[in-house]
Amino acid sequence: MPVTKLFLIRHGQSAGNAEGRFGGHGPTPLSELGKKQADVTAAALAKEHITAIYSSDLERALQTAKPLAELLGLEVNATEAFRERHVGVLEGLTFDESKTNHPEDYYALVNRKVHHVITEGESYDHLLKRATNELWEILRTHKGGRIAIFSHTGAICFMTLHLMGAIRRDTRQTPWIVTSNCGISRFEIRGRNNVRVLALNDTRHLLQTTGNDAFAAR
Repeated sequence: MPVTKLFLIRHGQSAGNAEGRFGGHGPTPLSELGKKQADVTAAALAKEHITAIYSSDLERALQTAKPLAELLGLEVNATEAFRERHVGVLEGLTFDESKTNHPEDYYALVNRKVHHVITEGESYDHLLKRATNELWEILRTHKGGRIAIFSHTGAICFMTLHLMGAIRRDTRQTPWIVTSNCGISRFEIRGRNNVRVLALNDTRHLLQTTGNDAFAAR
């Protein structure tokens, strides 16, 4: 059976990240640091012989995917499926503002209540379904290839939980898998029931760019 290599990459630092705000579906661009992270990440991934590039269609993810696409001469396939969770009324707010103005939605989010639908937004369950449905379609299309998917911390967390078999229909709450800006998670896929996790949130390539704060830049 052919082995498919999958790379899930979080976007570089955005202006919203730098200010500690919920990004959600907002059109927040990369900060100057985020642009540097994207360039360094592209150089690291170029050595992996990537054969297909997919990305969330949000600006911060597309900006992160672009340097790799330019290095390899590949197209970036943009899709809504890999967007971050739609956080509705929390979008653009700081954590403290969210806690004060929308406590029920805020605590449901930070406690990873899977089925809670944020006011004017969506649930983690909605995020999980749209992201994983697209993921398996891509894996079928590029069987045996090396696929880079640029996405967001929440989307990557729930795709990773799914690939690890750590979430089911009756799951109510989950742990949180941290992915730093431009952190890379690596998998080998031989089938739905044969997934190998090679690395989660690998930030070694960022040491000269982000420094010792690479893990904390989330």
